[in-house]
Amino acid sequence: MTEILVSDVNLNSVCERLEKHCCVDQNQHNLSSQPQTPVLKRHSNTGAKLWGRVRSKLLRQKLDPQTVQSKNWHMDVIEMNGIKVEFSMKFTSRDLSLKRTPSKKQSGVFGVKINVVTKRERSKVPYIVRQCIEEVEKRGIDEVGIYRISGVATDIQALKLVFDTNTKDILVMLSDMDINAIAGTLKLYFRELPEPLLTDRLYPAFMEGIALSDPAAKENCMMHLLRSLPDPNLMTFLPLLDHLKRVAEKEPVNKMSLHNLATVFGPTLLRPSEAEIAKAQHITSASDIWSHDVMAQVQVLLYYLQHPPISFAELKRNTLYYSTDV
Repeated sequence: MTEILVSDVNLNSVCERLEKHCCVDQNQHNLSSQPQTPVLKRHSNTGAKLWGRVRSKLLRQKLDPQTVQSKNWHMDVIEMNGIKVEFSMKFTSRDLSLKRTPSKKQSGVFGVKINVVTKRERSKVPYIVRQCIEEVEKRGIDEVGIYRISGVATDIQALKLVFDTNTKDILVMLSDMDINAIAGTLKLYFRELPEPLLTDRLYPAFMEGIALSDPAAKENCMMHLLRSLPDPNLMTFLPLLDHLKRVAEKEPVNKMSLHNLATVFGPTLLRPSEAEIAKAQHITSASDIWSHDVMAQVQVLLYYLQHPPISFAELKRNTLYYSTDV
């Protein structure tokens, strides 16, 4: 995980200047008497899209762990079309960035057990999950790289603070915020849960189930595991699953396939507990455990994403036989 901070003033300036460099006003184009290559009509979110391209280029060129792997922020500058973007970044190892630290403030939502949040809110799905999904589907489902492209760290932290402390300002803030920051906030929420959404207890069973070679046995096992989840976890997972499927339906536009989305969310929703890691550390390092399991985590989520629609009521009624026999 690498955090990138860019000042709001610099961000706005970059967007405006990039638009001037890369976009031609339609009226100016029509006034010209010389034949020119047709240009696309500029949309209101052009600046944000261009800024996304700058960030993508930044990620490809600059995020080399060997050069930024230190505790200090690394200052740098990137140029694009004659425009300089100043930024700060630091590298955090996967072991640390994915470590879950329960919140000491039980009044917030980040780092608080999901059943505590839903009980307090008197809801089936946490408010933060519902609002972020709604906003992404409203204006971000066509965004190229949605959920893959990182939002600005300061924007995500601002949203986190508002969700934790002041629900009155959330809707206004969401409507004005960059959509990648909202997507990043949703990912951060799941990453900071005290335990993964698919739970520590069931993690070994998910790893065994996805490895089954017999399709019928795998189906029985994977559905049984969903039914074994606590109700708040299951009732949050299913709407998220449906949302990600809707995002993938726009793959020709947003370039996010089911596999891409599983790669982004799999290791966040499902990963070994610290106890599992400690138990295996006498054999290999924690980093090796992460690397070994990450593909299986992706495959678990991909299995459910590729599965026909799953309803909570049907799962609870169904009494499919659970088997791990190959």
